[in-house]
Amino acid sequence: MTRSEEEFTPQQIEAGRLLFARRAEFMLGVVNLDALPDEGPGEVAFAGRSNVGKSTLLNALTGQNGLARASNTPGRTREINYFDLEGAMRLVDLPGYGYAKASRKDVERWTALTRDFLRGRSVLRRVCVLVDSRHGLKQTDREVMDLLDEAAVNYQIVLTKTDKIKPTALEKLIEATGQQIMKRPAAHPIVRATSSEKGDGIAELRADLAMLAVQ
Repeated sequence: MTRSEEEFTPQQIEAGRLLFARRAEFMLGVVNLDALPDEGPGEVAFAGRSNVGKSTLLNALTGQNGLARASNTPGRTREINYFDLEGAMRLVDLPGYGYAKASRKDVERWTALTRDFLRGRSVLRRVCVLVDSRHGLKQTDREVMDLLDEAAVNYQIVLTKTDKIKPTALEKLIEATGQQIMKRPAAHPIVRATSSEKGDGIAELRADLAMLAVQ
């Protein structure tokens, strides 16, 4: 199931706009847990298969096209990248998973780093698990969801690139995805459908995340 802009109050939509109107600044890139910043404001992490559109979505949310570096090369994000919204919230870009061209050693290192981060970050409010709408949930996505369920970390499925499929196919995908997460204990029930290129779902996702900033 999804939720349209009309189902938010104007105040909630405005709160999301104001949160992401703040200047987003790159803080640091982390390659080991000892280098994580001190826990401060609430954090929202973004996870997904390589080339799912994480960087593009972060740029769309913040309205800063150069904030996160987008690349057509899978596995480009090899560290945990932190961005600060003027102290109101931190956005965390996690290494992409499912990359085929990386060495096994690199994959194991990035995977271990991400798993340890997810299990031990008390200020982590939610993980947005990005899923390419053209492909739907893959086994690697389910493995990440299993980890999040086990760690009791709240997560939300965010469909990306929805402009690439037909509206009827998108409706079916949202319904099917909602059915697959229904019994998962840590899953947020709302599946958010977005298109960074057209702006669809961006205001709603901002509103979703703004609710976490005040908790």
